[in-house]
Amino acid sequence: MEKRVAVLPGDGIGPEVTEAAVKILEVIARRFNHKFHIEYGAIGGNAIDKHNNPLPDETIALCENSDAVLLGAVGGPKWDNNPSALRPEKGLLAIRKHFDLFANLRPVKAVPSLLHASPLKEEVAMEVDMLIVRELTGGLYFGEPSHRTEKSAVDTLVYTREEIERIVEKAFEVARLRRGKVASVDKANVLETSKLWREVVEEKKKAYPDIEVEHMLVDSTAMKLITNPAAFDVIVTENMFGDILSDEASVITGSLGVLPSASLRSDGFGLYEPVHGSAPEIAGRGLANPAAAILSVAMMLNYSFGMKTEASAIEEAVNTVFEDGFFTADLAASGQRALSTQEWTAKVIDELDVQFVSNSIMFSYV
Repeated sequence: MEKRVAVLPGDGIGPEVTEAAVKILEVIARRFNHKFHIEYGAIGGNAIDKHNNPLPDETIALCENSDAVLLGAVGGPKWDNNPSALRPEKGLLAIRKHFDLFANLRPVKAVPSLLHASPLKEEVAMEVDMLIVRELTGGLYFGEPSHRTEKSAVDTLVYTREEIERIVEKAFEVARLRRGKVASVDKANVLETSKLWREVVEEKKKAYPDIEVEHMLVDSTAMKLITNPAAFDVIVTENMFGDILSDEASVITGSLGVLPSASLRSDGFGLYEPVHGSAPEIAGRGLANPAAAILSVAMMLNYSFGMKTEASAIEEAVNTVFEDGFFTADLAASGQRALSTQEWTAKVIDELDVQFVSNSIMFSYV
């Protein structure tokens, strides 16, 4: 059965990393006998330039007719002085809201061959394996009223009980597939929304007696992410806290360029994108690290298409290329030759082909 994938390259290095990711998807199709129909759309600054809209109706229609969405990155200084409604980031917020992509999953896992690039001591970073579950369609980024005058500005932080319930349930569900520990992060000593958040977590945990739950304040969580990140399994939190904490956690791996993410709604439809930004300063120079976009494809295969074997093959190939000492410019050690975006992608493709041949030989002897 053919799967339809909408690809939204976006801005900066977005087109380069999504091109790499699509090449990997094509290899998976060939090796595992799948069919993926790829169609491209505009979002962010690219869409503003073409359609005067960061999320055109054509893009929405494309995504509505697709089984999943792969996004590159949005933003750049070119549009910094645009009015609020014509900022590239508005397209990203709008697509999340339109498709009710309420659950953002950001895995952060230490890769031994990348620990040299981590700002943390190796013994602190080496056992890190966490999943941050961020509520994505509520909170401060979407609260009304929101406005400003010359002398003041107002943003409103709103959460409903239903919004909190569904993200907390998602966190408990994924924790059951991991180590069974959930850190629920809030600011309940100050914020009313956080007090409601904590109440809902207390209610919901009764249905998950196998899950160990800890309530943590966001400031102490930020400290622990640096001092003892390996202590975390699943972190669940609201939109803005999740945005900040996941970016903080991302540096543990040594580079934003290796971190994928999934934004899901309840029926399995999802938008998949690298955590990194558009990095316009290196766009078009072959310096971008495509690993996060490639691993985002692995998450898409896993969460939206149920292709776990194929997802694992991509993850294994990426890790093997790192272990073999091949890195892009953001991770290469001093004096080491850095591979271009295209060269590094080719290494992953080669590794996938090696896997396929090895597995074919193995099965021929069974």
